[in-house]
Amino acid sequence: MSTPDVIPEERDEALLRPRSLDDPGCFDDLFRRHAPPIHRYAARRLGSDLADDIVAATFHQALKHRHSYDPARGDTLSWLWTIATNLIRRHHRSEARLYRALARTGFDPVTEGHAERVVDQVTAATVTPHLAKALAGLRKVDRDLLLLVAWGELTYQQIADVLDVPVGTVRSRLNRTRAKLRKALGEVANG
Repeated sequence: MSTPDVIPEERDEALLRPRSLDDPGCFDDLFRRHAPPIHRYAARRLGSDLADDIVAATFHQALKHRHSYDPARGDTLSWLWTIATNLIRRHHRSEARLYRALARTGFDPVTEGHAERVVDQVTAATVTPHLAKALAGLRKVDRDLLLLVAWGELTYQQIADVLDVPVGTVRSRLNRTRAKLRKALGEVANG
């Protein structure tokens, strides 16, 4: 049971403190709060089939290595996203295939709901294939960075923690990556 005056990050930190190391059951709350956004992110990057595996592996590794969690390297959320991002990186070929298919068809199988899917497909039919092609052409680290912002909705500091780079590097890489995408999409709009 959680108390209303404790913020989620403090509860996360408490789950990983030494007294909780003997009780893996206390990990349930951490999983309930953080598995859904990590699953959505993994599904967007790799497809629904691999997303379940990524989430399971993320929390399995977190549970297995919870004794090595170091709050000085970032908050619990950043730690979980680091694990998930590293697992996703191992599936680079699957991700590239997903983007190539999206570039060919313009169909994103992860979008939710039929009505939303129809509206999104009509609106984005011309841009989606070009965006997917541009994403597939990015360096892995730049794609990770961009998608942690866009789909993971992480802060710059959390992304810095996940990628183990200074926050200034996150800002400058993100700026350059967005410029590349704007240029690629601008060429589509003008061409």
